[in-house]
Amino acid sequence: MSVAWNDGSEPEAVRVSPLGWGLALLRGGLIVSVNASGLALMLLIRLVEKPLFGVKRPLTPWITPAVCRLTLAILGLRLTVTGERMRQRGAVVANHASWLDIFVLNARKRIYFVSKVEVAGWPGVSWLAKATGTVFIKRERREAEAQVALFRARLSAGHKLLFFPEGTSTDSRRVLPFKTTLFAAFFDAGLREGMHIQPVTVIYRAPKGRDARFYGWWGDQDMGPHLLKVLAQWPQGSVELVYHEPVAVAAFETRKALAAYCERVVRAPLNVEIAEGAL
Repeated sequence: MSVAWNDGSEPEAVRVSPLGWGLALLRGGLIVSVNASGLALMLLIRLVEKPLFGVKRPLTPWITPAVCRLTLAILGLRLTVTGERMRQRGAVVANHASWLDIFVLNARKRIYFVSKVEVAGWPGVSWLAKATGTVFIKRERREAEAQVALFRARLSAGHKLLFFPEGTSTDSRRVLPFKTTLFAAFFDAGLREGMHIQPVTVIYRAPKGRDARFYGWWGDQDMGPHLLKVLAQWPQGSVELVYHEPVAVAAFETRKALAAYCERVVRAPLNVEIAEGAL
C-alpha cells in the first residue's frame, strides 16, 4: 500500500536495531490489544445502542478517544492542543501527514472521518473504520446527491465529520492545495445555513536527531516499514493540534472561497514553524 503524493525526495532509510525490534513488538502488541478491546466493547454496546438510537451514537463515540489516547501513550508520542474545539454543528478539515492522524485527531475530539469508499476494502482497516462510524463516499459527480443526503443525516444526528481536503498524505511539513469537491455538499440548501467548518492544523515535531519529516508518509513508502520505524523509535517526538476559529459556511459565496480560506488558515502555523526553524 502506498500514498500518491511524491515530490521526488527520498525518506530516510528504515534501520531498526535489535532493541528497536523488541520495543516495536511490545508496543505493537499493546496497541493491538487496546484497539481490539475497544472495538469489542464498542460492538457490544452497539447491540443495544443501534436499535434504540439508530445513526445517533450517544455512548460508543466516547470509546474511540480513550483508545486513541492510550495508543499515543503507548507510542510515547506527546500530544498538545492549542485552541478550542468547535461546539457548533458542522465539520472539521485538517492537513494530512500519515496514518497517525487518525489517532491524533480522534484523541481530543469525537469525530467521524470521511473517507473514499476504497478504504472499506482495505484488509485490517475496513472493520475498524466501519465500527467507528467512518463515512465512506465515492468521489464522483454523479454521487453528489447521495453524498449530500448522507452528510445531512449524519450531521443531523450531531456527528462532527472530518475530512482531509488535500486528498493524500504528505511529508508533514507542507499543506497541499485543498480540493473543493467535498466542500460542495455543505452549500446544499438543506445544509448551508447554520453549518460551520473548523480548520485544524496537525504539526508533527520529529524526534531529536531524526529527519524533520520523520512522521510523514509519502512517496513510495510502504505501510509496514513506516509503522515499524515509528513503533521502534525511542524517544519519540511530539504532535500539536491547533484548533482554529470555526467559520460559517454561509459567510462564503462559493465552495472555492471556503476551501481557499481553510487552506490558508491550516497552512499558516506550519509556515511559521518552518520559518523559525522549529521543524
